[in-house]
Amino acid sequence: MSFLISKTLVYAIPLMIVALAGVFAERSGVINLALEGIMIFGAFVGALTINLMQQGNVFGIIDLSKDMAANWGGMQLFLLLIMVITAIAGAVFSLLLAFAAINLKADQTIGGTALNMLSPALVLFFIRLIAQQSEMRMYKDDAATWFMVKKNMLGFDGSKDIGFFGETFLNKVYLTTYFCIILFVVLSIILYKTRFGLRLRSCGENPQAAASLGINVYKMRYSGVLISGALAGMGGFVYTLTTANCVANGDVAGFGFLALAVMIFGNWKPLNIAGAALLFGLFKCAAAGYDSLDINGDGVKLLLNLSKDPTWGKIFNPHLYRLVPYVISLLVLAFTSKKSRAPKAEGIPYDKGMR
Repeated sequence: MSFLISKTLVYAIPLMIVALAGVFAERSGVINLALEGIMIFGAFVGALTINLMQQGNVFGIIDLSKDMAANWGGMQLFLLLIMVITAIAGAVFSLLLAFAAINLKADQTIGGTALNMLSPALVLFFIRLIAQQSEMRMYKDDAATWFMVKKNMLGFDGSKDIGFFGETFLNKVYLTTYFCIILFVVLSIILYKTRFGLRLRSCGENPQAAASLGINVYKMRYSGVLISGALAGMGGFVYTLTTANCVANGDVAGFGFLALAVMIFGNWKPLNIAGAALLFGLFKCAAAGYDSLDINGDGVKLLLNLSKDPTWGKIFNPHLYRLVPYVISLLVLAFTSKKSRAPKAEGIPYDKGMR
């Protein structure tokens, strides 16, 4: 059960933070279908930053790798710095959507789709240009060696069982998980409990009424899209760090589109989004780790055994496990979309002359 919970969090956290990214954009009145593309760009910038800093021995990082347990604090500060860089990169990339949707009043669905098509091509072009290969990866070692927090780094004996809570939340975890949870809570409070959040949401419901009260609709929508881009860029890096070993190859396995499904299923509300992300994360965990998933801790790997069974194996096979999260997303959207209440003015360009 400890393994199941920890791995579910690994997949749920990127979904949760990127779904919140979509909320900020759409609550301001701009549909951000470019979450997938921004995630891809953020993942690339994160992988590239790590690679270049390792090569340049910035902050003595190569020397730090000689004793990870003694220098794990420095590694985590390095990791937080990269998250900030990827957030900035995501915000800059989202300016393309903001300018097209807000200034040019272009169709936001087409604009987001265009960015989703542009991002993989742009990333692969830069990877070919910089690394002369089809993917960008770390210059030295792997993500787990450098950034994973293990119990021996916290002063515990590596062979000692530190209990269910410790093994689940303190051993073999990434700091990004808890940083994103804190960020999710803080931004949710800002969105619903502050003047800025109220103004942002008013621009997504009735921008003309908001403007009549002196609110700069253009400014608020730019703010929403930039925050959305920053969160999506960061989410892309968190995804590639925790599930893809810091390898950027122009793909994030559809997590941006899954995040959109989580956002709609969660009805644009942070608490609902957190629950939906955990549900989708559970299915992704089962799809990715079916061969090592021991739910009860009794050594029985149920999903693996089903896939090997002569009869049931024809149905419960690895392809089905990988397909389930996406089928679930389609079913969820089909049965919940009618009950979902999107912001009234989302996708509608703001025109001062309209009433």
